[in-house]
Formats: sequence, C-alpha cells, structure tokens
Amino acid sequence: SCGNEVSEEDARSIEEQFRIDLGSAGRNETDFDLERAAPITVVWHVVYAAATSSGGYLSNAAISSSISAMNAHYAGSGFTFTLSRVTRTRNSNWFYYADQDTAAEASMKRSLRVGGRNVLNVYSVGVGGGFLGYSAFPWRYSNAPYNDGVVMLYSSVPGGTKTNYNQGKTLTHEVGHWLGLYHVFQGNSCSGSGDYVSDTPPQLTSTGGCPSYKDTCTGGGPDSIHNYMDYSYDQCMYQFTSGQYGRARVMASFYRGIS
Repeated sequence: SCGNEVSEEDARSIEEQFRIDLGSAGRNETDFDLERAAPITVVWHVVYAAATSSGGYLSNAAISSSISAMNAHYAGSGFTFTLSRVTRTRNSNWFYYADQDTAAEASMKRSLRVGGRNVLNVYSVGVGGGFLGYSAFPWRYSNAPYNDGVVMLYSSVPGGTKTNYNQGKTLTHEVGHWLGLYHVFQGNSCSGSGDYVSDTPPQLTSTGGCPSYKDTCTGGGPDSIHNYMDYSYDQCMYQFTSGQYGRARVMASFYRGIS
C-alpha cells in the first residue's frame, strides 16, 4: 500500500485553497495543453544497507529501466522524465527506518535532496510496515521544501524481487501523488468529490490483487481497477485517464513550475 492517505475533510480544504490560489493568479483548472512537453528532471538516491541486490543496491540499469517504464506509463500526458544524476549512500538506519514522518526520513532528505520544486528526487529504500512507498504532494512544497520527493521500495523496480509489484508501477503511482493526484478511492465514499477528477468513477474501496471486475458504487461506472492510482497488482495497472492528466498538468504547472 501507499502512505498518501488524505481525509475527505483535508482534501476539501486543500482543493478550496487551490481554487482560490489559482483564481488569484488569473488561472483556471482547464489551463493546460497535453500536447505541450513538460520535462521533469529526476535525481535518484539509492540508499542501501549492503552492496547487494537484497541490501538495496540498485544498478544503473535498474534505475534506467525504471525511468523508461515511467515514461511509457505517462505517455500522452506531455510529462517526460529524464535522469540527471544518481547518488548512492550506505546507511542502514535510513534504509530500514525511513518511513513516513520519521526522524530517519527527515535526516535522509535533508542530507540528500537537491534542486528546486521542479526536480523529482526519488529515494529507493527498504520501507517497512507493508508500504510500497509514499510521496510529498505538490501543495506541501512551499512549507517544507526539504521534505519533497518520492520514497519507494527498492525491490519494486522492473524485474525486482517484490512479488506482484515489480514492474516499476509503484514509482509511477507515487509520482502521480507528487504531481497532485489522489487515489481513485479518495474519501472512501460513493458521494462527495472523490479524487476531484471527473472521469474516474466513484469508488468506495481500494483494489487488492487482480480482479476481473469490481463496482463498489452503483450508477457511476465500474471501479478503476486498472488505474495507476489504485492498489491493484502491477500486472493489472495500465492506465491514467485524460482527466487525471489534466489535473496533474495544472497542479505541476501551478505548484512546481513544470509546464
């Protein structure tokens, strides 16, 4: 699972503030062009406990494969990801204990993070607690720049050892959050605004495994079980919607200057 759970109340206040800020800047939520390139620079921080595959030491080939997979997953969005740098740090404390909102996470990011709001910092670690990763949302950058970036389980890279989650789609999911997307089951409700994307049907629960069909909210369409922002196995996730792309482009432009 992913650490980016947001309450319905918090999401509502975030969205209200976003609309106010957007309006104050003379912009609107349709202010994007998917045909226009939106390049994103990536810095990848390999944090490892031992110089072995099981110790978290990722090869350049594994990282390159991850970037290639992500570019394929985001095809049609205008986003393109380019790796500019790889750092490698041997630190068992960070590797094992850099879970969300921990001292280890703060120490790791304050030591390693580089670039501005538009640079995607990826930290591959051995996150625990059943989490595959977590991300900083773009609207949080101004209050905590050092905390920005995506933290992911090292073994979820393409060809990695994490069963059912080794096609690189954990990174794609977490980068979705970094670009401003919620889970498709945001709010865990069949009413309300859900994930604030018009073309993802209401969805009551996250999806586990690889079901052939699931519909938790009658009338709105079947659940988005193949969407990158659900929790399905990697082999069952293969789509974003145009609405998600539109939201991500507006969010990335407004909060990250990526346009």
